[in-house]
Amino acid sequence: MSLVDVIDLSISFPERSLFHKIGFQVKQGERIGLVGRNGAGKTTLLRLLYGEISPDVGEIRTGEGIRIGYLPQDVYETLSGPLLPSLLDAVPDRNRLSKEIREAERSLQGYGQGLEQERLAARLAGLHQELMDLDRAFPPHNAEKILLGLGFKTGDFHASFASLSGGWKMRAVLGSILYQSPDLLLLDEPTNHLDIPSIRWLEGFLQEYKGAMILICHDRDFLNRQISRVISFEMEGVRHYSGNYDFYLKAREEERRSLEARARNQEQKVKEAKRFIERFKAKASKARQAQSKIKLVKKMDLIKTHQKERNIRFSFPQVPPSGRAVLSLEGVSKGFNNHRLYEDFDMTVMKGERVAIIGANGAGKTTLLRMVAGELKPDQGRIVLGHGVSLSYYAQHHSEALHPENTILEEVYQVVPHENVSFIRGVCGAFLFSGKEVEKKIGVLSGGERARVCLAKILVNPGNLLVMDEPTNHLDLLSSEILIDALADYQGTLLFVSHNQSFINRLAGKILDIRAGQITEYPGRLYEYYDHLARIQDGPSGESLPGRLSGDEGTDVVSKERQSSKLKRKERAERRQILRDALKPIQDALSRMEDRIAKLEKKQKELEKILADPEIFRDKNRSVPLLNEYREVKTKLEELILRWEHKHNELESAEKELDVN
Repeated sequence: MSLVDVIDLSISFPERSLFHKIGFQVKQGERIGLVGRNGAGKTTLLRLLYGEISPDVGEIRTGEGIRIGYLPQDVYETLSGPLLPSLLDAVPDRNRLSKEIREAERSLQGYGQGLEQERLAARLAGLHQELMDLDRAFPPHNAEKILLGLGFKTGDFHASFASLSGGWKMRAVLGSILYQSPDLLLLDEPTNHLDIPSIRWLEGFLQEYKGAMILICHDRDFLNRQISRVISFEMEGVRHYSGNYDFYLKAREEERRSLEARARNQEQKVKEAKRFIERFKAKASKARQAQSKIKLVKKMDLIKTHQKERNIRFSFPQVPPSGRAVLSLEGVSKGFNNHRLYEDFDMTVMKGERVAIIGANGAGKTTLLRMVAGELKPDQGRIVLGHGVSLSYYAQHHSEALHPENTILEEVYQVVPHENVSFIRGVCGAFLFSGKEVEKKIGVLSGGERARVCLAKILVNPGNLLVMDEPTNHLDLLSSEILIDALADYQGTLLFVSHNQSFINRLAGKILDIRAGQITEYPGRLYEYYDHLARIQDGPSGESLPGRLSGDEGTDVVSKERQSSKLKRKERAERRQILRDALKPIQDALSRMEDRIAKLEKKQKELEKILADPEIFRDKNRSVPLLNEYREVKTKLEELILRWEHKHNELESAEKELDVN
């Protein structure tokens, strides 16, 4: 069943056209990921589907009665009043029914006995029955479970929505959308304001969600586990792929290689056809074949390869070496307003370690980073940097210190004035500022753009201890992957907070879990941490939370996927090798034939030149052998050309089989 049909949709803005005459269907239960660079049109497509904006051309047909829920990146004041009641009232028809019940009760009080009273009483009973049916479909305890899963506490249920911070408002809006259980979920970076425990809860919730979903997410691992289809915004237009994000990357790469191979084959065929035409166009016996080759070349549709995108790879400069112990925390305690975050905490970070700090929002992750960076002092204990340590700290609040009159290029350049401009432009490009955008004044940038400038400033001169607080928050998926690749090659020590599972899983070798005033160290990667979460979150019965992936299960899934992918690649490679082995003798034979044809043609021309002299025929002893040799060369040449044509047709047939496979 189709929930939404997109038909020949086009939209453009003054600067450029985003997409032109795209079309697709969203079927019941489908899970689609939108991928592409920032500014490609992903968010615009979600807004079109939700009806916030209208297309220039085309149509979006939504099935009758289909309900759509949309979570934008920016919070709108969509809820009001206390938190839990606002979620309950967001369910379609609940407010209407409550209002009609109140009106019916008031009307009933104005009538005595009689038919009108009976009619009103029957109507009131019917309205109450509708409300009971609605409560069964949308039980209030589900709203409570969703709020708890998203990190709220029971004491927050009656807090005013208006009193919440931006991040918690976003969680509340997400909770409201999930509680309404729409037929189609449109989620634009839903993990942006969530911590790791809440993200894991959301993963489990979405895996059990029966409706359709279209998802934009910069967390590769989250995206991979949620989607089974990709709509990608490419240089050549909007494309469609089956599978998750990793399958999309493989399919895209195979598609690129196939197109390039076919383009090379086509180019070779054109060259060979032109060579044939040049060789035989003057020969009466081959004129028809030459003309056929000319027509064939003219009819050929040139194979278009993928347009080249400017791929940016950012590399860190060399950092000075540090001592073996880079950072020591000795008996550190910290709290605010009688709320103790952690007590008497000891930790040592060694040279080259990659440490991820994880925990619920408000647990003290950012506070710990700020103490390490020297922005805050511990209540007790001390924090000591090791010998030769130079620390760089990235935090989004640093954007307030940027000079509003500087351009982006000037702001980054002042950190490393000894570097050339092309290097600075490359770094800016890695963080989505390319071309003329680097000339923008800091004062006109959005909050997210300012944060990316701060990130660029840190990474051009990182020091040998890099402390980072949510570095991927304002990056798209591609830019997040670029940053991950760069940090994987970084030679210093890394201490960071992130909600991006892919970022943590690729970089962290140690996890610090801040929970209930305690900091516990977990050596290993993210799946080991998830195994820890599974153990502490299991109920008394030992039942696991829905959709949770333990460390062993996660490893098994990844291992099976890799083995399956490796086996398929091996089978395809073996099949291609068999075909190539079949092609090689044909190609070798053709090459030998072409060498012999060239020699015979050369010999034929030499004989023709000699026989063009009339004096030769005055001496039969010379002319007769030359004429015999000429006839023999000509006969051999004609036979060889026929064999070459047959062998060439054989090659074309084999190449077609290779293209099919």
